[in-house]
Amino acid sequence: MASLQNNLRGRRVQAGLSQQEMAGRADISRQAYAAVESGKATPSTAVALRLARALNTSVDNLFSLWDDLPPVMEAELVGTSQESSGNESGSPRRTTLTPVGDRLLARPMLTGFGLARYGLVAADGVILSGGGTTSNVMVQPLDRVEMQTPCVSLLGCDPSVGILETSLRQRGVRLAWVEEGSFQALGGLSRGEAHIAGCHLRDEATGLYNHPWAQRMLPFEYTLIAFATWQQGLMVAAGNPKGITVIEHLARPDVTIVNRPSGSGSRSLLDRLFDAQGIPGEQVQGYDRELRGHLEVAAAVASGLADAGVGVHAAASALGLDFLPLEEERYDLAVPNHFLNEPAVQTLLELLRTPSVQRKVEALAGYDVAGMGVPVSVN
Repeated sequence: MASLQNNLRGRRVQAGLSQQEMAGRADISRQAYAAVESGKATPSTAVALRLARALNTSVDNLFSLWDDLPPVMEAELVGTSQESSGNESGSPRRTTLTPVGDRLLARPMLTGFGLARYGLVAADGVILSGGGTTSNVMVQPLDRVEMQTPCVSLLGCDPSVGILETSLRQRGVRLAWVEEGSFQALGGLSRGEAHIAGCHLRDEATGLYNHPWAQRMLPFEYTLIAFATWQQGLMVAAGNPKGITVIEHLARPDVTIVNRPSGSGSRSLLDRLFDAQGIPGEQVQGYDRELRGHLEVAAAVASGLADAGVGVHAAASALGLDFLPLEEERYDLAVPNHFLNEPAVQTLLELLRTPSVQRKVEALAGYDVAGMGVPVSVN
């Protein structure tokens, strides 16, 4: 095996070049270039310099030793309490690292009930200590190539994001997805903590989805990109053993629910339906027990920790639950106009318009992808 690791493929795809074109610029055969890109061969100094020149970067940004640990970096801590940079055992805390604009953001990977997914995926780095200010930390990145791969950061709650993540990887872009409710996602976007925020928030005054909320919350010009229309409803155990058929049944003393955080689209829907029926939340068993995402709610129902919860049809289907539709909602992506032309963002938006990705998303239960990737509103 070659002693170097490289991110040639990601850089090449981002530059829109084929292997043949890269080979020509490096003055080598396509087969020789393919061997270098795959890590099966180590380039000469002259070839490495020509490859770097072709991609308008440095050799250090293309190649590194397998055991070459990246230098410690200072990053801005976001998305969690800044009181502690370590976990309960005192060991360094795992974190994602995402460049957004001219900022490098460290978002600690959460743990606890309903958040095990974050403990089982690779971290970008570990937080070593506080930085020069209370909001900054020193982070040891774990993978030089990963840090040099173009990145798009997305806040939102759509469980189909994994489909996008896989397809983006194939195009040389990494997706940094943080599962957040719609209000929290727009709030993070307004603070410059991501490139894109997904949302499904209904404006009570107009009955419109997303644009009125984005207008109120975003202090810059933005574009709303259509993602999908989906079904939101009650997720109940297979066979519906409690006989839950209407929203009023959630107030029965023998029924326990799990909820989503305040500010999420699912929580807003549930509160609106409770208000319409005159049901106080405090009279519903489990109303105050909040889980972060659709799949976490579905898992709580599937495991018997709750009898019902609000979520998307796809989450219920994935865990074999029965689903009682409540409402059809729009899920859109808000993109600040100052990020709209960034190559990694453009790669994501182009991906949304590809028939293969649309078919994969629509194959999940309850998604209608008509117009996916098309701007629906510009502010």
